[in-house]
Amino acid sequence: MSGPRVLFYVQHLLGIGHLARASRIVRALVDDGFAVTLVTGGMPVDGFPGPGIDHVALPAIAVGDGGFSALVDANGTVIDEAFKAARRDRLLAAYHAMRPDIVIVEAFPFGRRQVRFELLPLIAAIEASTPRPLLLTSLRDILQERAKPGRDEETIDLVLRHFDGVLVHGDPAFVRLEDTFPLADAIAGRVVYTGLVGSPAAEPAAERYDVVVSAGGGAVGAGLVEAALAASGRRTGSGRWLVITGPNLPQADFARLSAARPAHVDLVRFRIDFRNLLAAARLSVSQAGYNTVCDVLQAGCGAVLVPFASGGESEQTARAERLERLGRAVVLREDILSGETLADAILRAEEAGTEKNVPVLQLDGANRTAKILRDLLKRRVTS
Repeated sequence: MSGPRVLFYVQHLLGIGHLARASRIVRALVDDGFAVTLVTGGMPVDGFPGPGIDHVALPAIAVGDGGFSALVDANGTVIDEAFKAARRDRLLAAYHAMRPDIVIVEAFPFGRRQVRFELLPLIAAIEASTPRPLLLTSLRDILQERAKPGRDEETIDLVLRHFDGVLVHGDPAFVRLEDTFPLADAIAGRVVYTGLVGSPAAEPAAERYDVVVSAGGGAVGAGLVEAALAASGRRTGSGRWLVITGPNLPQADFARLSAARPAHVDLVRFRIDFRNLLAAARLSVSQAGYNTVCDVLQAGCGAVLVPFASGGESEQTARAERLERLGRAVVLREDILSGETLADAILRAEEAGTEKNVPVLQLDGANRTAKILRDLLKRRVTS
């Protein structure tokens, strides 16, 4: 490998948003001349991390039926200590084999506490290394609210003791770290905003759909897909619809929904040209995940956002409400989602059109991350 060496760790547990954002960043780093190894720990997802990226896949884990505290392997079996040890050892072997100049850990210690069994040993190995690589954490712009006391203080302690920087992949003109992390002032000197990690603007697809509905990875999107199919029957004058269920929607649900779709609606699991379809669409209907919102903003189409809010999740709601205040989206709460309410939200979005007088958000976060890493390495050499 040539160029500065980067080990980038990402663990996706439920959807594919973390993996998609990390893959966009890694692609930009590789294009900028970095030698990158991406270490992933979630279930395999077709198309990620992408061609030409060195990839180490740890034994896969996902969220079990017991929620985020219960982790299961690819067979649905709750993981045990031997499984954890095997993952830890493979992660440490990848680290020692690469001897990186920079290690980037996605989310931790602000999130992903479930995998501290392997990340704390990785941090110990970093601290014992000579020369010691830079250690950075990679964060989305809006964090999940923490209910348990002491968690934020523990996060601050870990950052101050071990991390050289906090890469916040957001635009501070839209949202700042302190807006969703109350102790941010304690680490203000280590926070760097990269801008939102969007993809380059896409050419409009030749195949045109007026309304594009996307349910993210699909693990928790069945309700949105069902409501969209019902709404499409009420909004027959809205043109052609494409409903993308996501790859993780159970096959039985996909077959049932496919059989129920109206004639002017196409139902698919995945489209590799999703961004091209958005660029040609009049309206997007989606959850309010980080990557999807970046794609919608880049495309410039109208938007109805149905933020995922089950189980106390707050991140998507915070993002969607900020965009609605900017006049950039119509928000529909998940708890009142139905064919009727979605049809009404789509009508309101169509009548409003895309607001042109809104702030232009920074969407070039992947390339800006590459520049930031080079600046950090130069600063270390000259200090």
